[in-house]
Amino acid sequence: MIVPFAVGGGTDIVARAVALKIGDAFGQSVVVDNKTGANGNIGMELAAKAPPDGYTIIMTSSALAINPSMYRGMGYDAVNDFAPVSLATLIPFILVANSALPVNSVKELVALARTRKKELSYASSGTGNATHLSMALLEMMTKIELNHIPYKGTGQGITDVMGGHVPLMFGALPSTLPGVKAGKIKILAISSASRSPVLPDVPTVAEAGVPGYELTSWYGVLAPAGTPAAIVGQLNGEIVKALHTPDVKARLTGEGAEPVGDTAQQFQAFIRREIDKYAKIVSALGISAGK
Repeated sequence: MIVPFAVGGGTDIVARAVALKIGDAFGQSVVVDNKTGANGNIGMELAAKAPPDGYTIIMTSSALAINPSMYRGMGYDAVNDFAPVSLATLIPFILVANSALPVNSVKELVALARTRKKELSYASSGTGNATHLSMALLEMMTKIELNHIPYKGTGQGITDVMGGHVPLMFGALPSTLPGVKAGKIKILAISSASRSPVLPDVPTVAEAGVPGYELTSWYGVLAPAGTPAAIVGQLNGEIVKALHTPDVKARLTGEGAEPVGDTAQQFQAFIRREIDKYAKIVSALGISAGK
């Protein structure tokens, strides 16, 4: 199972939980292989070009839907080079700050940013990644300007926020929550339309003073295009089952991820809608990478 992002990020956490279960189901080890770079493009190209025999799959993210609007000349086609297997989880982001930053709400952050134009920095897991777009959307909607520092993964960015090297980040809830629980970073808001059951006291960005704000991520499993339908169906069945086993479901929901597990057809339609959605967001923000 290729993971196109770094160890310790949200995609990696979900992939490893699922891989263990489907490995048990198939009676063989499922190796999680992190192939990072270019906002997931390196790993996704490798998966797209893998033999369509069911032995190589990928746990990808909403980057699959974002990248067609961000990059020219990708080595794969986000729609035609994959056989969707299942949407795995929906993932909100949490806006976190280093504990030393003198803000405790989105309104206070916006006020501080307006007095320190381009001085406040934020980390992301890569240019064009959903963690980047989350903050860029906040900048656009509140008319503030921050300094973007892209990393190669969420884990590295969060580590630097905890260490005080970068003051801010939107991080996927599963990979960011441990730092919050350890008391090393503080939460200002959550990016979803509604509050998370895991963090019921944390307001949404919209509630915190930015009406209409919403952006969530997702993780899902794909196989290379041409993988026989019978194999896709078998993979789908085991992945959906894995997502809803009590221990995996409890682990994922406990970290703020919402397990889904749908049909290959439903996931394919979802991907097309996401590509259209992010094309509009990227165009409105005027962001590009590799173009």
